[in-house]
Amino acid sequence: MSERPSAPQPSDAAPSPASGPVATASASPEHERSLQSTLKPSWVFAIALGSAVGWGAFMLPVDWLQDGGTAGALIGFAIGAVLIGIIGISYGMIIRVLPVTGGELAFALQEFGRRNAFVVGWFLALAYACIVALNATAVALVVRMLLPGLMEQVHLYTVAGWDIYLPEVIVAALAIIATGLMNVMGTALSGRFQFIACIVLIAAVVAILIGAIVHGIQHGFALYPAFHEGSSPVSAIAVMIAFAPWAFVGFDNVPQAAGEFDFSPRKALFLILAAIGTAGLVYVVMIFSSSVALGPGGNTHPDAAWPTAEVIAGIMGPFGKALMVIAVLMGVATGLNGFTVSSSRVLMAMGRAKMLPAVFGRVESKHRTPVVAIVFTSVLCLLAPFFGRSALQWIVDMTSVGVTIAYGYTCLAAFKLAHPTRAGGHDAFGRARPVYRVIALIGAILALGFLLLLFIPGSPGRLGPQPLIALAVWVVLGAVFLATRHRALMSAPEEELEKVILDPEP
Repeated sequence: MSERPSAPQPSDAAPSPASGPVATASASPEHERSLQSTLKPSWVFAIALGSAVGWGAFMLPVDWLQDGGTAGALIGFAIGAVLIGIIGISYGMIIRVLPVTGGELAFALQEFGRRNAFVVGWFLALAYACIVALNATAVALVVRMLLPGLMEQVHLYTVAGWDIYLPEVIVAALAIIATGLMNVMGTALSGRFQFIACIVLIAAVVAILIGAIVHGIQHGFALYPAFHEGSSPVSAIAVMIAFAPWAFVGFDNVPQAAGEFDFSPRKALFLILAAIGTAGLVYVVMIFSSSVALGPGGNTHPDAAWPTAEVIAGIMGPFGKALMVIAVLMGVATGLNGFTVSSSRVLMAMGRAKMLPAVFGRVESKHRTPVVAIVFTSVLCLLAPFFGRSALQWIVDMTSVGVTIAYGYTCLAAFKLAHPTRAGGHDAFGRARPVYRVIALIGAILALGFLLLLFIPGSPGRLGPQPLIALAVWVVLGAVFLATRHRALMSAPEEELEKVILDPEP
């Protein structure tokens, strides 16, 4: 028995984008009965955008201006969006051929085999769950900044310098439970919520931009310095580019739910690129607005809990601060929801591939959702508020490695699928097949570059000792867990594995 499911082979008669399991996934009525195809294009766009734009877009612009200056931050994020867009093209390409639940795990399973698929799934499941947890603690932190007298009561203990208060634990736990329940009740509900929240977020950002423009017109658009004295423009831009890849994590949530599209998977490429572009605009708008508000020598409020909100309030008053609160809460809520969707779908795919116990792959009959996977994600995340954001951030930083590895696997899988000898490529990629292959190869190289940024000494994105220790622990745990599941994973017939991943039956 070979290690991986049989890949699509050339066939003159294949009517679908690929032969073999891919054709089955497209045509099988059983696949339609496993998870409901209820996700509309606008909802999928919102899942990608809301997941990519989160806490940092509204909390960190003043920090970015201090690190890179106005021009450095704006140019760096614009370049970062373009680089991530190149990787995003590979995601859109491969969804055309493999529009199935599980995303990168399914891509790796199809093209690189079971062990490689386990590596992708092992890292992504933790990465997405940790981002859910981080967003939940962000909700508590926002409330803490707004109502410190209420939230900073009943001190429990301190972890890594972070004080844990009972009200914060309760708020974060309620956010996790509410998000989990919403996802259990159906993909349509979570998709609709995501879309509405993104509309509110965009409206708040547009209002902030209008306020900044009005202020700029009145004061001659005196911006924060373009670059800092003593640092070269190249180094300032490089610092921002090094950060940018992690600012856009979330667009890759789209393939996790591809099996639930109620539209042609060919639209996924446009939706992914539109989401990345819109996320880039949100970052640029918030940096620009903060620069206008600060001016050439403005007060960066170094002692404030939320400097960016303070500078926006400086030009728009309480209304500006209210807009910031609305924007950050919507960003956090969409991150909570989007990554809950993705985490549960990865766990579901791992359960069906025998990488996890089979119960993770079950779909509840009434709402057609992976209830066990959703509940497991929520319960796991409920532990996070008890550890504090400092310790949780170490794990989130560590999972950047796994997300970047998933980028690389996806780009390489797209490169292989677009090979001239592969079946159905003409339908999926058309005459642009050679161009897509070049883009996929560039994307894989970029993913490798992003990965190196996490380890090269002196890199702005280099992981600290705590995340590296967490990474080592997770790798060891993964090796042990793979050893315990290896016989079940490798003994499954290829036809069965193809069916449960590419043609799942509840």
